[in-house]
Amino acid sequence: MTRPVLVRVDAQAELNEAVDWYERRRAGLGVELVSAIEEAIDAIAEAPQAWPRWQAGYLYRKYVLRRFPFVVFFTAEGAGIQIVAFAHAKRRPGYWMRRSSQ
Repeated sequence: MTRPVLVRVDAQAELNEAVDWYERRRAGLGVELVSAIEEAIDAIAEAPQAWPRWQAGYLYRKYVLRRFPFVVFFTAEGAGIQIVAFAHAKRRPGYWMRRSSQ
């Protein structure tokens, strides 16, 4: 049984920005990023504990996309899942940690 997934507003905004950037580079590429993100969210919702913790001692888990240089950071506490960030894998590491997990 999958758990409900909440995408933070700031995470959605950064995804929208990335989609726009890829779409400007090549028509359809942004749509492919959205598809990869949807697959990631489905996998996370199905088995959130299957994905490793970001670092020992943190509640955050990560799902690394294969084709695009993005990492989906999320928490899976309680009955739901919260997507905290759709972070570029090579830019500003840890910037999203300032976000509250609420």
